[in-house]
Amino acid sequence: MSYLEYTVATVPSGARKILYMNWPIVILLVTVACTGFLMLYSVAGGSMQPWAEPQMKRFLLGLLVMFVVAMVPIWFWRNVSALAYLVSLTLLLAVEFFGVTGMGAQRWIDLGFFRLQPSELAKITLVMLLAAYYDWLPVERVSRPLWVLLPITIILVPTAIVLQQPDLGTALLLLAGGGIVMFLAGVSWLYFGAVAAAAGGLVYTVLASRGTPWQLLKDYQFRRIDTFLDPASDPLGSGYHITQSKIALGSGGLTGRGFMQGTQSRLNFLPEKHTDFIFTTLAEEFGFIGSLSLLSLYGLIIVFCITSALAMRDRFSALLTLGVGATLFLYFAINMSMVMGLAPVVGVPLPLVSYGGSAMLVLMAAFGLVQSAHVHRPRGR
Repeated sequence: MSYLEYTVATVPSGARKILYMNWPIVILLVTVACTGFLMLYSVAGGSMQPWAEPQMKRFLLGLLVMFVVAMVPIWFWRNVSALAYLVSLTLLLAVEFFGVTGMGAQRWIDLGFFRLQPSELAKITLVMLLAAYYDWLPVERVSRPLWVLLPITIILVPTAIVLQQPDLGTALLLLAGGGIVMFLAGVSWLYFGAVAAAAGGLVYTVLASRGTPWQLLKDYQFRRIDTFLDPASDPLGSGYHITQSKIALGSGGLTGRGFMQGTQSRLNFLPEKHTDFIFTTLAEEFGFIGSLSLLSLYGLIIVFCITSALAMRDRFSALLTLGVGATLFLYFAINMSMVMGLAPVVGVPLPLVSYGGSAMLVLMAAFGLVQSAHVHRPRGR
């Protein structure tokens, strides 16, 4: 037995769990969050208020949540996955009756000290339940139609509720996140081909519904589609966000204008500069190199999630870890595509960088689940 093995074997159980944590992921999460603090300080004109300091406090709380979740055995989270999913559905329904409205949508529940966005919680509880389902289901039944119908229903129920809030961005994340877990579980690609064909038909139906009594999207959502296809058609109206975003991205060049030297954000040309469009501020101040560095940090987190999942000996832990990694990927991929004009503006925050409470705390709890799977996996003697 090596000195390190002897040390790990002799420390108390709680301390041993701390040593067993996937520390590269912890360090990467802290680094990404610190990048967010830096950008929030910049967009506030060199002030810790009103965004940077509250964000730091939320992240510290998120770190505590991650460590607490990590200390709980992974089998416990498997056993409560159905309950967690039902709680998130209940909260989503509660939004319809008790929710508060912000930015034209009813998505939050005001708890007095905190505004909870249940749709953020639903993204993770959905992954948990699907991972538990495929852990329970024998492999030979994974692609049988009857056993495919249930996970599809599990995905569509919260998606339909979120779409009514309306929150198209989160609805797409729920669909994509659930679909990725199904794919990773081994569901036949033929089902995904059928879904792709149906999606094409749905897109046509949605576009054809515009201006009719049965219109499927809100007017502002159709305007976002118009803006995506032709931002220059209304540069001072619905196309303003993406037009200013592209100007900021282009002005950053290779190395950027310098910290707190971005004209688009400093002169308030860039809307939502502390939330959905914070990546453009980073690109303007730190250029292509800074943007690529942040993208690399996200990529490394996903790589460590994959390597951790490959070491898992139970299906639930592996699917949960990969599902959380996929959720992170969808977050930053959609946000970056959105601000670069490669996807419609759907209001998806940049994980751990954009200002916000619910998204950060839920994401840190999700990585607590990843850590729980990593800490409590069987290890050879």
